[in-house]
Amino acid sequence: MVIEESSLAKGLPKDTDSLCPECKQVIPARIEKNQGKVVMKKECDQHGYFESVIWSDSDLYLKAEKFAYDGIGVDNPKIKDATTCPDNCGLCNIHKSHTCLANVDLTNRCNLNCPICFANANQQGYVYEPSYQQVVKMLKLLRAEKPVPTPAVQFSGGEPTVHPDFFKIIEKASYLGFSQIQIATNGIKLANDEDFVKRCVKAGLHTVYLQFDGLKEENYIQARGKKLLNVKKKAIENCRKIKPNPLSTVLVPTVVKTVNDDQVGDILDFAIKNRDVVRGINYQPVAFTGRIEKEEREKQRYTLSDLAIDLEEQTGHLDRSDFYPVPFVTPISQLISVIKDDPQLAFTSHPHCGLASYLVIGDKGKVRPITDFVDVEGLMDEMTKKAEYLDSFWKKTGIKISSKLKTEEGKKKSLVKNFRKHFGEYLKEEELPGGFTFSDIMKTIVSEGDKKSVGKFVWRTVFVGGMHFQDDYNYDIERVKRCVIHYATPDGRIIPFCAYNGGPMYRKEIEKKFSMPLEEWRKKDER
Repeated sequence: MVIEESSLAKGLPKDTDSLCPECKQVIPARIEKNQGKVVMKKECDQHGYFESVIWSDSDLYLKAEKFAYDGIGVDNPKIKDATTCPDNCGLCNIHKSHTCLANVDLTNRCNLNCPICFANANQQGYVYEPSYQQVVKMLKLLRAEKPVPTPAVQFSGGEPTVHPDFFKIIEKASYLGFSQIQIATNGIKLANDEDFVKRCVKAGLHTVYLQFDGLKEENYIQARGKKLLNVKKKAIENCRKIKPNPLSTVLVPTVVKTVNDDQVGDILDFAIKNRDVVRGINYQPVAFTGRIEKEEREKQRYTLSDLAIDLEEQTGHLDRSDFYPVPFVTPISQLISVIKDDPQLAFTSHPHCGLASYLVIGDKGKVRPITDFVDVEGLMDEMTKKAEYLDSFWKKTGIKISSKLKTEEGKKKSLVKNFRKHFGEYLKEEELPGGFTFSDIMKTIVSEGDKKSVGKFVWRTVFVGGMHFQDDYNYDIERVKRCVIHYATPDGRIIPFCAYNGGPMYRKEIEKKFSMPLEEWRKKDER
């Protein structure tokens, strides 16, 4: 499998399709440069003109789209005859990526009643809480996706930990073969009950995605209606207590300009200090899910390029040039797919969905970006060339690499043995802390090395990423077509994240279809 370069239009200005924020009808949109920023402009015949900044730095925007790829989609779409997007989600035949991470909402109930949240049961007046049987059906649907069964699932809500079958669901996900099982949580149950965290790990949980608004208590009072900073710290501490290895935690700050954008650097420093348990940060620039006036939207709009620039200015650990879009790593998937003759997980999202980098912490605590150790662009380019060469070779000769490596063990050893040979010129492994080599790390990746020793190196790294989910003001249908983060639903559909939570808002349709009135639920369940 060799993934093709993207069919996306590149450069500025360019045209795309978007939605009217009022009537949700598909309308044409123009994306163009304006005073160094990238702006989306569109006009609805009925509701007028709309304009929104989508990236604050045009140079970073143009850099990101250099690394765009069209994925292989799915071989067994639910909707087989779709011609338009996003009005017929399922997944459909025109979707260009498979599911890399699936969300499964376990409930819309929550043990908080946040002032800024309009999606919880109290506000909506109904309870959406799929049964254990319905959740299992959704998990099986994800694992049946072809050619790449969904490898990762995140249970979300509401607050997923309040579902009555929470542990049973985690256990089932583990049994079904998900290699990464996560929960998106406010952390209250993890903070209040150390045994709860132990039960999570025993059930098969791998990662906690912890809602983390900042390091100032006023952020939580404003957004959540109460002081929660110590709750977050206690949840992290209880994850740290898990032996022999802490329960991996990722901080998830929703960033709003003028509210907490001044803290993105402090949050990163907090993660570095707690890197034994905090494995990374996934910053999420705010998405406006309701109507908001243009002046307020412009004041609070925060983009991925704002994040890269702020982290450069607030920390000194990273330069904006150290960030790359999510599909940048696609050549790794290409190469492994060709060698194994088996399609692999590929992060072929739209290049403007997210940015990411890695930090490496040295022996004396010095923090450096992964780009200090690897010529990342050269490495990815070389991997693409190798994948294309090997793919062409076996098509011409009929000799597949996998046929020469009879066993799975042989394939693993070949990957390790040849990695340094083919890609050594792009590595500066003599500078890696702790005397580690990239060959050591490769051994762990393919499950044949000393995991304990190399694991020590992994604990020296911190993932730094940002994912900007769309709202109706910056909605780009080309992004929806390439989405790799999807929702599974009780009616057997798999729906892209930004279509589920914005645009046509499939969330409302699904929740109302599988919910009961709040008062009826209260009578049924005294909890």
